[in-house]
Amino acid sequence: MNTESKKTLIIGASENPDRYANRAARSLLRYGHSIELVGLRKGQIEGHPIQTGKPELEAIDTITLYVGSRNQSDLYDYVKSLKPKRVIFNPGTENPEFERQLKAEGIQPVEGCTLVMLSVGTY
Repeated sequence: MNTESKKTLIIGASENPDRYANRAARSLLRYGHSIELVGLRKGQIEGHPIQTGKPELEAIDTITLYVGSRNQSDLYDYVKSLKPKRVIFNPGTENPEFERQLKAEGIQPVEGCTLVMLSVGTY
């Protein structure tokens, strides 16, 4: 387990415990990472508020996406404006066009699964 906490923004957060974004939020907290949550509806996960829209956030290390590629174009400028070190494209969110844009901005796109990366120590 990495002892250095990486502030992670989960885009596509949901209060539904069956959703992978919810599982990822709980797992990130369990591994000692701080989180920010953005979703379609306000709510909370383990006391952390789910914000809607495009809130101004600072010091985001990683963004993990749980939004399908066809719904990502509205997020391109927002994600780039946060200047994360990397963006994780979880299974089903892969987007070659967006990944190219991120690389051009010096942001590392990662096709992977946040839950798996945490469990095997590669997060």
